[in-house]
Amino acid sequence: MKEEIAGHQSIIKYQNNEFSTFNDMIATEFPLTLYVNREEFATIVCSPTHLQELVLGFLASEGVIRRRADIQDIHLDDSKGFCHITLTKELTHNTTHYSKRMISSCCGKSREFYFVSDAATAKVSMTDKTIKADEIIYMMEQLQQSSTNFKQTGGLHNAAISDGHDFYIHRSDIGRHNALDKLYGYCIEQHIPIRDKVLIFSGRISSEILIKASKIGVGIILSKSAPTDLAIKLAHDLNITAVGFIRNGSFNIYSHPQRIVK
Repeated sequence: MKEEIAGHQSIIKYQNNEFSTFNDMIATEFPLTLYVNREEFATIVCSPTHLQELVLGFLASEGVIRRRADIQDIHLDDSKGFCHITLTKELTHNTTHYSKRMISSCCGKSREFYFVSDAATAKVSMTDKTIKADEIIYMMEQLQQSSTNFKQTGGLHNAAISDGHDFYIHRSDIGRHNALDKLYGYCIEQHIPIRDKVLIFSGRISSEILIKASKIGVGIILSKSAPTDLAIKLAHDLNITAVGFIRNGSFNIYSHPQRIVK
């Protein structure tokens, strides 16, 4: 299957008191079912690009693998929407916990997790990295300039991972989590250390996105949009610097401001 993040679709548009027909670019939605050690594990609805990165990042963020060497074989059949993964170990991940809702408290903190798998794999950042204010503005401008697919479709989320100066990689997907998992998978495949990296994200920083950032292991997340109140609580507890509303040369710092310098 040719990887197409968007395709042409005939639509009717109303503008200036007139109806007209033209071809528009529409984001592609693709279901990918994962089998781990021959056991059906999950179905991800995604954009059909960089699928192996997506699989690696998803499995790592769910605690199934820790490194590329944990996978013995990976066979991606994108014509049918299946990916078969054979691990070098038994699958100890409790699938009954995969979507089990919970609220947990840890180490006297008010960390509120909705899923057991999140509580098990979220990591407290230990980075001492700092980033300059003008670098934050510059990186968000870079993300916006790189988001050509979003400009064409209006239906994608965009994310990048950076050393604080330049992008390592930029990815797009219909799913917010998927875009981040593709970045994570890229770093796993390329053996890139993540601890001192920065995530740049186009969408709202929800609690789910904040937890995803903690699973990846970064200590700084930058967004064009706003965080939620639970995301801010989690950012404080997980030692993550959350920066939002990066627009027109300004931004807001919501947690751990010591990492942002002039």
